[in-house]
Amino acid sequence: MKVLAINGSPRKDGNTALSLEEMGKVFAEEGIDFEVIQIGNSAIRGCTACGGCARTGRCVINDGVNEAALKFRDADGLIIASPVYYGSANGTLISFLDRLFYSSDFDKTMKVGASVVVARRGGSSATFDELNKYFTITGMPVASSQYWNMVYGRTPGEAAEDGEGLQTMRTLARNMAFLMKSIELGREKYGLPEKEERIATHFIR
Repeated sequence: MKVLAINGSPRKDGNTALSLEEMGKVFAEEGIDFEVIQIGNSAIRGCTACGGCARTGRCVINDGVNEAALKFRDADGLIIASPVYYGSANGTLISFLDRLFYSSDFDKTMKVGASVVVARRGGSSATFDELNKYFTITGMPVASSQYWNMVYGRTPGEAAEDGEGLQTMRTLARNMAFLMKSIELGREKYGLPEKEERIATHFIR
């Protein structure tokens, strides 16, 4: 099994990375492959609404989104991690996720999702809710922990002092591993849930 993590922090060795590393230790114990893609320091532009992905199944902008999509397609779980900027996720990460989820045409049903938020002080809850919306619109079960998936720290490495936050990360990783393994067993015995033909209703009619 494999978990892919998207690190939206521009700091490669910052507190967001430290939080993901804590989860990685658990995944190693569980025999689950774990890969982190660092995109917070990349030049990622937002969606241009060109519609090209509807024809090709991939984004027309070539900046790493399509490469990540291939890894996401082959993964059993996805972690989205971000520092909090102005009560929100890093703008680079949001642009990346908008295009990753919208342009990729593979079925994401029953891939397990988890969001991780790192902050100095405020805005964690709003950012946590913001990131979870990518999972809940695509049929992905959301893994939970003993608390909301938040770690606190400002300067690089300071999150190591947040004992509760790091324990939350370890618990999240264990719960995520359990969910992925359970879903795999269920898929083998029962298959995936039946899907109806999509009904897309506009609010004006």
